[in-house]
Amino acid sequence: MSGHDQLVLCLCELTRLLWKLLLPLVFLCLLLIAVLVLLVLAVRLWLQSNRNARRARDGRPTVAFFHPYCNAGGGGERVLWCAIRALQSRYADINFVVYTGDLGVTGPQILEGARRRFNIVLPRPVQFVFLRHRLLVEPGLFPHFTLLGQSVGSIFLGWEALTEFVPDLYIDSMGYAFTLPLFRYLGGCSVGSYVHYPTISTDMLSVVRERNPRFNNPDYVTNSLFLSAFKVVYYCLFALLYGMAGSCSDLIMVNSSWTLDHILSLWRSPNRTSVVYPPCDVSAFLDIPLEEDGDKKSHSIISIGQFRPEKDHRLQIRAFKKVLDRRRDAIGGRGALKLVLIGGCRNQEDEDRVLMLRGLCQELGVADRVEFKLNVPFEELKREMGEATIGLHTMWNEHFGIGVVECMAAGKVIVAHKSGGPKLDIVVPFEGGQTGFLAYDEDSYAEAIERILTLPPASRLQIRRNARQSVARFSDQEFEACFLAAMEPLMGTLER
Repeated sequence: MSGHDQLVLCLCELTRLLWKLLLPLVFLCLLLIAVLVLLVLAVRLWLQSNRNARRARDGRPTVAFFHPYCNAGGGGERVLWCAIRALQSRYADINFVVYTGDLGVTGPQILEGARRRFNIVLPRPVQFVFLRHRLLVEPGLFPHFTLLGQSVGSIFLGWEALTEFVPDLYIDSMGYAFTLPLFRYLGGCSVGSYVHYPTISTDMLSVVRERNPRFNNPDYVTNSLFLSAFKVVYYCLFALLYGMAGSCSDLIMVNSSWTLDHILSLWRSPNRTSVVYPPCDVSAFLDIPLEEDGDKKSHSIISIGQFRPEKDHRLQIRAFKKVLDRRRDAIGGRGALKLVLIGGCRNQEDEDRVLMLRGLCQELGVADRVEFKLNVPFEELKREMGEATIGLHTMWNEHFGIGVVECMAAGKVIVAHKSGGPKLDIVVPFEGGQTGFLAYDEDSYAEAIERILTLPPASRLQIRRNARQSVARFSDQEFEACFLAAMEPLMGTLER
C-alpha cells in the first residue's frame, strides 16, 4: 500500500471517529436545549398561574414599577412618584406596586418621604414589595467589571421581584434593562421602561478609546494600552448585550435629547421610543421674587444633586477656590461669597464621599465658606434657593438635570456643564435671550462665576427672567400629559 493510500485510510478512520463522537454530542446538545425550553415553559406557566390567581383575588390588573432605591431623594425618584400620581389620577381601577430594596423603612414612611422631599402626595396608597437582595446591584460589590456585575445582579434581583409578585404591566423606572426580558419572557408581562441614563454610551466608549481619565476610567487603565484595548472590547460586547435587553421593551421613554440619541443607537427601536422630559417642580419656585440684587452685601452659590461620584463635587469646590482667590482683593473679599452643597446620601459610600469632600475643603482652606446640607426637606431647599444668586452644576454628560431646571425656575443664574441635557435641552436661548452659562473645567467655571458676579444687576435680572420663563416646558403638568400619552397604548392592553 502506497503512502498516499495510507494517508487516505487514516483520514477516513479519523473522520469516522469524529462522526461517532459528534453524533452523541449533537444529541446531547439537543436534549439539553429541549430540557431548558421545557424548564422555561414550566417556569412561565407557574408564574402566570400565580398572576391569574392574584387577578382572580384582586379583580383588577396591576402595574408594577421596579425602583430599588425609591426612598432616595434624587430626580429619578421624583419621576417615579409623579408617574404613579398621574396614573392613579387617570386609572382608578388599577392597582400599583413598587419593588424596592429599602428594608429599613415602611411603606407609609416611604410615601411620607416623597411628600417631604418632593411635595408629592399620591391620590391613594400603593403596595410595596420589599426586596432583600439589593446588595446585588450595589457598585461597591463589584470593584472591577462593575457594569457587568451590576447587570447580572439586577437579573437576580429582578427574579426575586418576579417570584414575589407577578404584575400585568412591568415598568423599569431606574435603568435596569436586563430585567426587561425576564419579566417579558418568563413573567409574560407587558414591559416598559423610563431611561434616565444609558448604562453604557458611545461617549463612554470614546473616553476609553481616547484614554481620558474619568471617575469610571482610572489612571491605571488610561496609562496602559493593553488595558484600554481590553476595556474597549469589554464595553463593545456589553453594549451589544445591553441593546438586546433594552429592545425587549414594548415602550421606551427617555428623559432628554442626549439620552434619546444614545438609546436609539443601542436599542434600535425608534418606533417605540419617545422623549418625556422629567417633571420638575417649577411652580413651587415661582413665588421666589425676581428683583435686582445690586444692594446685596454677599452672594451664595448653590449646588443641588446627590453626592455621587459622577456629580463631580470636587470640581465645584476647586472652581470655588479659584473664584475666592481671584476676589481676595475685591470689595467684600472672600467673606462675601459662600458655596452651599445640597444633596441626598443613598448609603454609607455616599456619606464617606461627603467626608472626603469636607477634607478637600479643609485642604484648600475654604471649609469656612462651604456648607454641606444633606437630605434636607423641601422647605429648607426652597429657602436656600431663595437666598442664592448662582446655581452650579458640574456633571459631565448629565442625562437631564432636574437640579438645573429648579435653579432656573427659582430665578438663579445657572452655570452648568457644557454637555448632555443642560447643553442640548435646558440652558438654551429663550426667544433669543440668554438663560445661563455653560462651562467644562475649573478655569471656565471660575470665569463664568466671576462674570456673573460682575454683571450689572439689571443684566443679571434679565438672564434670570429668561431662565424662569424657559423652563415652563419642564413642569409637572407637561410631564403628566406626555407620560400619560406615551403610556396609553400599554395601559389599553390591560384587561379590566
